[in-house]
Amino acid sequence: MPSYLSPGVYVEEVDSGSRPIEGVGTAVAAFVGLAEKGPFDSPTLVANWTQFTATFGGFMANTSLAQAVFAYFQNGGGNCYIVRIGQDGSGSPNGSPHRSIEPGAAQAEIGNVKAVALESGSADGHLSVEIAEPDEGAPEGSVKLVVKRGDEVVETHTGTVGGRGQHNLKTVVANDSKLIKIEVVSGQSGGELVPGQSAALVAPAPTAEVPSTLSSEDYVGKVETRTGFSGLEAIDDITMVAIPDLMTAYAQKAVDLDTVKQVQLAMIAHCELMGDRMAILDTPPGLNAQQIKQWRTETAGYDSKYAAMYWPWVGVGKGEYLPPSGFMAGIWGRNDDTRGVHKAPANEVVRGAVEIETQITRNEHDMLNPYGINCIRAFPGRGIRVWGARTLSSDPSWRYLNIRRLFNYLEESILDGTNWVVFEPNDPALWARLRRTISAFLTNEWRRGALFGLTPDEAFFVKCDAETNPAEGIDAGEVVCQIGVAPVKPAEFVIFRLSQYSGGTSLVAE
Repeated sequence: MPSYLSPGVYVEEVDSGSRPIEGVGTAVAAFVGLAEKGPFDSPTLVANWTQFTATFGGFMANTSLAQAVFAYFQNGGGNCYIVRIGQDGSGSPNGSPHRSIEPGAAQAEIGNVKAVALESGSADGHLSVEIAEPDEGAPEGSVKLVVKRGDEVVETHTGTVGGRGQHNLKTVVANDSKLIKIEVVSGQSGGELVPGQSAALVAPAPTAEVPSTLSSEDYVGKVETRTGFSGLEAIDDITMVAIPDLMTAYAQKAVDLDTVKQVQLAMIAHCELMGDRMAILDTPPGLNAQQIKQWRTETAGYDSKYAAMYWPWVGVGKGEYLPPSGFMAGIWGRNDDTRGVHKAPANEVVRGAVEIETQITRNEHDMLNPYGINCIRAFPGRGIRVWGARTLSSDPSWRYLNIRRLFNYLEESILDGTNWVVFEPNDPALWARLRRTISAFLTNEWRRGALFGLTPDEAFFVKCDAETNPAEGIDAGEVVCQIGVAPVKPAEFVIFRLSQYSGGTSLVAE
């Protein structure tokens, strides 16, 4: 209390006693996979597709991380974290099923340098590269790379082929060029660069690529070294985890089904340990309804309220199919923004989907839905929609995805919004403040339609008094608040019962 020693008027700021609880974010995804560039095993926040391409590059052959992130933003996703994997002990890329230069891109070889046209440079004219004498004052051992469109010089780059640092030709081109990128090929038969050499960038015939072997450790990583998705434990914002490149690697025979199962089990364990996020699981490609049921019930056999599984793969055109996890993560985010986390993220259009890998019948869906396999279906005149919202839990209380995500949201919001309670005097005044604070928060959620009941008293209760806090608990430094909520559940089965009856046919005479 302040001391008043002289006459006068004094103004004091007094705590009102009730502090509002703010809802936490519910739709922040984390994607783990293989990228063209960017930091390894360092969760990096990106807010849009432009930021992703600037940091991690664009689409690559036989991988799906970039495609999944693109689908995420396309379907309404917001912020997400990217974890690039595939680094060996020496800091070099390892286990990535692609080459540094994509097949089909316009490229040329001069001596031991391979140049490839970027998309922005090959659309409006034919490019060529030429070796010229370096300008006076250039570092010793430098060469000058001239980029032409027709006869017009559009770019020049000077740097050294050997060594490292800012004067390295590859580094100079990577930093300054908007038209090409290069790599130095060791042991190339063309030999050293000689002024006067030139070559046009042409598109080679597509060649098959054999992916490297990956292991579960590449994906899972370790918490102590902050590698793989285990490093995501340090980030509290994440609410969903997806690894689309896991099934892409399986399709390329870079991993086997045992590795797939190990990684997905580790994903589920990670989400259960954190208690505030969901694992979005993809299924192996090319399976029919009976095979996917067998995968779910016999091969995988997952049972968790912190995981959801989607099938089949989504076609984006030209015969290309992608794992659905990126699309689904975006739909979760869009659903949360437009309706709220309490609304089941289903009966939503899958943006960017041209077709689905397998068309299923109602009978096949009847077989799969009870096992928690969320199907993606095409409906005439209504597009391709996600048509399921179940977890992989055998517990009926946690059958629906929106129930688990709603509780994640409520628990995290209350946890973050009541940190002020720690070390406060544990007395009836504190209990009353807790009841007011939590009741106000839950009342707002009830008004938004997240809780079931005609009145707040039917929708939830908050109990924090002498009964929940006996003397023994107070002596142990504990304050216990019991909270019960009645979540709304989705109308998964809409039933109209029609019957025939004989209506009256009498006429009233005037």
